[in-house]
Amino acid sequence: MIRRLLSTRDELAPLILRITMGGVVLMHGFQKLLGWFGGHGPGPTMDAFEKWFGLPYAVTFLVIMSDSFGALFLLLGFLTRVTAVSIGLVMIGAMMIVHGRWGFYMNWYSEPRGEGIEFHLLVLGMSIVLMLLGGGKASIDSYLTKRLGRIE
Repeated sequence: MIRRLLSTRDELAPLILRITMGGVVLMHGFQKLLGWFGGHGPGPTMDAFEKWFGLPYAVTFLVIMSDSFGALFLLLGFLTRVTAVSIGLVMIGAMMIVHGRWGFYMNWYSEPRGEGIEFHLLVLGMSIVLMLLGGGKASIDSYLTKRLGRIE
């Protein structure tokens, strides 16, 4: 089971996907976890998500962990499939709870202003590909898969 979870082929495409996706999602994680880049940090984020969306602190905590540590793990290619699933689930939740009401497009210039689901769909698609392919080249998963192969 663990071998299947870590398995990946030594390919470039998953590396490009996980670096791109991990880097973008990590910036959102830094906003929520550390208060960087215009974010507010964990306490205010959990309070806001409870007030605005009715999300319990535990759910918001998981979102913060997925966006920060999950994205960091994705950059490293560690537990790629697991982190891709977690980020994909966050995107589905964001579309259903927050952004779906704004439609498809990010609408910054006309009224009413809001961010639609286009960004979230892109990240969800990337998550699905990484879930299927694994971490690819230069991933910790690849290294561990090779090590496990030698052990057995």
